[in-house]
Amino acid sequence: MKRVNPTIDDVAPATAAIVAATAGGLPQQANALARARAFAEPLLEGECLDTGENTWAHAEAVARILADIGGSEAMQAVVYLVYACQHLNRPQEVIAKAFGEQHAALAMETTKLVQLQRQARLKAAEKLARKQEERLAAQDAGQPLPGPSKAPVSELAASQTENVRKMLLAFSRDLRVVMLRLASRLQTLRYFASIRGDPGEILASESLHVFAPLANRLGIWQIKWEMEDLAFRFLEPQTYKDVARLLDEKRTEREAHVEQVREDLQRALLAQGIAAMVQGRPKHIYSIVKKMRGKALDFEQVFDIRALRVIVLETADCYAVLSFVHEHFTPVADEFDDYIAKPKPNGYQSLHTVVRDAQGRAFEIQIRTQAMHDHAEHGVAAHWAYKEAGAKGYGGVTANSEYDAKIAVLRQLLAWERDLSGTAQGLFDDRIYVLTPNASIVELPQGATPVDFAYTVHTDLGHHCRGAKVDGAMVPLNTPLQNGQTVEIVSKDGGPSRDWLNPELGYLVSHRAKSKVRAWFNAQALAETIARGREAVEKLLQREGRTALRFEDLAIDMGLGSADELFELVGKDELSLRSIETHLRPPEPETAPEPTSWVRKPRRGNDGPTGDVLVVGVGSLMTQLAKCCRPAPPDEIRGFVTRGKGVSVHRADCTDFAHLARKSPDRVIEVDWTGRDDARGSQPAVYPVDVAIEALDRQGLLRDISDVFAREKMNVIGVQTQSVRGVAWMTFTIEVADARQVSRAMSVVGDVNGVRMVRRK
Repeated sequence: MKRVNPTIDDVAPATAAIVAATAGGLPQQANALARARAFAEPLLEGECLDTGENTWAHAEAVARILADIGGSEAMQAVVYLVYACQHLNRPQEVIAKAFGEQHAALAMETTKLVQLQRQARLKAAEKLARKQEERLAAQDAGQPLPGPSKAPVSELAASQTENVRKMLLAFSRDLRVVMLRLASRLQTLRYFASIRGDPGEILASESLHVFAPLANRLGIWQIKWEMEDLAFRFLEPQTYKDVARLLDEKRTEREAHVEQVREDLQRALLAQGIAAMVQGRPKHIYSIVKKMRGKALDFEQVFDIRALRVIVLETADCYAVLSFVHEHFTPVADEFDDYIAKPKPNGYQSLHTVVRDAQGRAFEIQIRTQAMHDHAEHGVAAHWAYKEAGAKGYGGVTANSEYDAKIAVLRQLLAWERDLSGTAQGLFDDRIYVLTPNASIVELPQGATPVDFAYTVHTDLGHHCRGAKVDGAMVPLNTPLQNGQTVEIVSKDGGPSRDWLNPELGYLVSHRAKSKVRAWFNAQALAETIARGREAVEKLLQREGRTALRFEDLAIDMGLGSADELFELVGKDELSLRSIETHLRPPEPETAPEPTSWVRKPRRGNDGPTGDVLVVGVGSLMTQLAKCCRPAPPDEIRGFVTRGKGVSVHRADCTDFAHLARKSPDRVIEVDWTGRDDARGSQPAVYPVDVAIEALDRQGLLRDISDVFAREKMNVIGVQTQSVRGVAWMTFTIEVADARQVSRAMSVVGDVNGVRMVRRK
């Protein structure tokens, strides 16, 4: 069987496939590497990176790392061009002329990511310095330490790690950029290890928690394990040394022993007629510590310091291998799991067992088919859920992140050796990532504008947005932003513009930003409604000679929560002034009528036919449809016995009726609809209904809404309209035979351009 994954010191074919795929689109040019070195050397000679490493030496080492994992000469050539970019006036133009557009584009994209990460790291360092100064000052003054109990450097490192993760994701539409950054970061860690220096917690943390997991997901194990060990060594030097001492052999000796056992087992299985490939998988120090902490194990309990993986053709072969292994090695009790018979929730399948050899050294052995292996290595859900979180999800790592899902798709594309410049380009077209002036990362939908950016940062910043600078230059507010740009908002007093909600002008893409703008205008409309209601109530109290009455007391006495609620209901015409008048005037003493019998009473009201209303328990009282809510069949209705005007029929949800019922519950009477024709029986009865509309005022708005009612064959018998600050409030009184017609008409009116709200009054 073909070897799927050689030992740790060899270049994995999977890695080679990834590197080959990432090189997609780079033309192979004669002597490209030599020409790139000659091009960059005079520019980089004597230059140093912000880490202190010589730039030329760094570029040489990064190119070697790419070569070690199978990178093409074209990829290696780009390394030198990336660092040369920073010393050219028009880098893209110059490099494109010498090496072609694709080399120039890749070099510029990588340079942009390098600069963004450097800028973010510098800002993070400045923030850290300020926090430490604040803590020292508080300590000297004998005051409690500001901020959380967690050390500020750890807190900031965690925040910066997330920023770097987002940036890598943003640029991973071209995985070649990520490959170059992985190799560069590994070289930076090697450099600090060689000089016995300290890269700082921020850089080491993002290496361990972002770059190494990314290398793992891309299948570049060689970079993964070395980066993890180096980063962990800088973050926890004492723990690293302690675990290193516990390992009774040097890494090379341990790996040599694993390789020997691997070869012996593979030959023995072939001799048994089992076609199998056995992989050696020794653990490195960080993996051991992670396992100990994640599962609360002592060092002696970590059985998979040495590990083997056996890959066979059929499921039956898995159990045959298990039987052979248990016969020729000593199984460790309670260390066997059958994930084939009972797969993990993420679909992972394999047999796991721990055995000891003749010298008593423990081995973890995993046995699976090629299909199971491919699923575990490349499956969208299985790979990192198993590799990074373990069987029980230890360490708090989960696979529910959007980042994980997108990286998984890229990893599959790479494994299939698809051309990233074609197939994968569309995967990240839905999101972009830009920077705030203080280097915070902001995620936005593709095509987002500075106004979207402002609302994402803070609602108030969006409301007050009046201008924007992108990479230091002023731009129109409807300018689409690009990945990696730095955006600064110019704010002034005031509020959003109504133009922002016009989709043809392109000011807003984000649904969240649009909803915030609408909410602002709704709040303004509500304030104006409350002001109208307050003015009407004040005038009523003046007429009634009750100016000493507090608004809050009046609202509470009418069963409402606050004065603003009272004003809002009045401003929306949902509570009539007549109801307030009735409430303010003391009731006249009278004797309630005695219930008698069921009576149907047909009549025609002043506003048109009312239809037959069934009045329960009163007798010959006349009925009238209340103008405050204008009921129509088949609305649920209620009756209220008035003084001298018979029974007033209201909709059951009428605010005025609710107030009357609370004040005089003994005068509430049950009513219901009966016939639908008028007294003559020749024409269907029609009922006046009020429809309230709020819209952005424009020319032709009244005509467009009237046309809707005409198309719905509804007679408009009254229109009231007013416009304030570009917002129109309209009330259409229409005649309908059935209230269900109103709902249909309202849904159509809601589609009219500019209409924001439609409701039945």
